[in-house]
Amino acid sequence: MPPRRKVTTFNKARAIALLQDGVSGKREVGRRLGVSHSVVVRLHQKFQATNSVLKRPRSGRPKKTTQREDRFIRRQALQQRGTTGTANIIRGQLRVATNTNVSTKTIRKRLHEVGLRSRRPAVRPRLTAAHRQARLVFCHNHARWTRQQWADVLFSDESRFNLHHHDGRARVWSRQGERYNNGLVQERVAFGGGSIMVWGAFSFSVFDTEPPPPLPHCWQPDGPALQR
Repeated sequence: MPPRRKVTTFNKARAIALLQDGVSGKREVGRRLGVSHSVVVRLHQKFQATNSVLKRPRSGRPKKTTQREDRFIRRQALQQRGTTGTANIIRGQLRVATNTNVSTKTIRKRLHEVGLRSRRPAVRPRLTAAHRQARLVFCHNHARWTRQQWADVLFSDESRFNLHHHDGRARVWSRQGERYNNGLVQERVAFGGGSIMVWGAFSFSVFDTEPPPPLPHCWQPDGPALQR
């Protein structure tokens, strides 16, 4: 049996507004919102009884943290984001500040509630203040360059090509207990198995028909072996 589709608070309010305006009946409202006729009937009955479309507070175990402690957890995470603000460290800071002892799972749950999740940081080259200033000057000096001026520029970059693996972190879809299954592991060889640095370039115009000379410090194929 498929899981029951949840109706958002916004759509609940839309349904009540349509019914009160007399635009359409319950079946038509359900068709517009993509829910069944019975859902609209129950929603209307609940609104007539409570004058609200919001869910009532449910009974259950109370939260281990107060609203003030929740704000403290959020503030510590934002102040230490990108550094050492792990859930375990924030847990210790909360215990010292408020004498409240909770698990790291609770810390992560509170952060998830405010949209904060642990993610891998993006990797980029380190830019010093001098680098940033030089880039800003470059942008100002070339902001009004014409297409013909850019046609005289050669853009180049180098990249490493590995024989057996890539430098990024790979991911696979697997079930529990399949970690070491064939086809789901990333095999490595000693010292990376070899790689080659390639320097490529492109410009507005194409290269000449003559092949470019070999770049220094690159491996060039020559017969059965590679020569430098």
